[in-house]
Amino acid sequence: MATRYDIPSHIASVTDYEPIARERLPADAFAYISGAAADELTLARNRTAFDALALKSRVLADLRGGGTALSLFGCDFVHPILVAPSGRHRLCDPHGELATLVGAGGAKAGMVVSTEADIRLEELAAAATAPLWFQLYVQHDRAYTLDVVRRAEQAGYRALVVTVDAPVHGLRNRELRAGYRGPKLSEFANLAGLHTTHFAHADLGESLMFGGYLEAVPVWEDIARLRRATKLPLILKGIMAPEDAQRALELGVDGIIVSNHGGRVLDSQPASIEALPAVVREVAGRVPVLMDGGIRRGTDVLKALALGAAAVLVGRPVLYGLAVAGPAGVAHVLHLLRCELEIAMVLTGCRTLSDIGPQVLWQPG
Repeated sequence: MATRYDIPSHIASVTDYEPIARERLPADAFAYISGAAADELTLARNRTAFDALALKSRVLADLRGGGTALSLFGCDFVHPILVAPSGRHRLCDPHGELATLVGAGGAKAGMVVSTEADIRLEELAAAATAPLWFQLYVQHDRAYTLDVVRRAEQAGYRALVVTVDAPVHGLRNRELRAGYRGPKLSEFANLAGLHTTHFAHADLGESLMFGGYLEAVPVWEDIARLRRATKLPLILKGIMAPEDAQRALELGVDGIIVSNHGGRVLDSQPASIEALPAVVREVAGRVPVLMDGGIRRGTDVLKALALGAAAVLVGRPVLYGLAVAGPAGVAHVLHLLRCELEIAMVLTGCRTLSDIGPQVLWQPG
């Protein structure tokens, strides 16, 4: 007899999980997970940009002794596919991020735990079997933010991933149409006790953004302050412009994640994979560059690495797997991507991750 956590027998690829998740989740929950800002142009572009890149096959290479192992920020991984930070995993599974953590551990994948997780960061760290990084949103209360950093340090998180591309909430029309209503900040497990600040406006003619709200959003000085405050590797997530990458390096960050937030904040941005090469050129090997956005195949992972990414992060597919088959679904999603990556490496003549470069991409003429 089938159980809640059985993987449907007809699933052959990561994308097979999404329509099943749509059937099983409430409409508002699915809209929250799958939706993006405005007309979702960036969401779509994250995929079409990968599809536009062709691979060049190679034959008869000696690939004995190869593999996908790598080391990042003092952490050893068996493959370059990590679970991206995302909130509200209990929408998909009653055990929330604990279930995701079990699945990620089964797939030997690193995981980035979100500030907006449904489970306290300490409980997740105690259950982890693979390296955990902590994703931080800088709150309006900077002292509270530093307390969260200290908690992550004490719990044993191995890196701090600061999301910098969402100072304001994107207008996600699909969520609004589905009636999704998220919790207040102070209702998240990791933000209990945070006092929410309300910014009053004098009248309807006053700017909604510039009438006081922006006085509390993070700025570059907050990154400098975090750099002084923690010895953890400091990684900025949400960098799309080379100029911002350079500013981050000047402040001493240890890594950069090229990301457009899955298209959830500013619509009409380029795809993450389109922005990646320019950021990689600007960084010039000084720190590792990772990326997320649109990864659905192992060939996508290969393409990202070919353009200079050290590793990739995967968000929505993990949540779809969680919604369909719990920890087993998470592990299966990550396993499929790893298997497809290894096959693609073999067929493009790459024995190790260090062999992957621009030469695997087809250049016409």
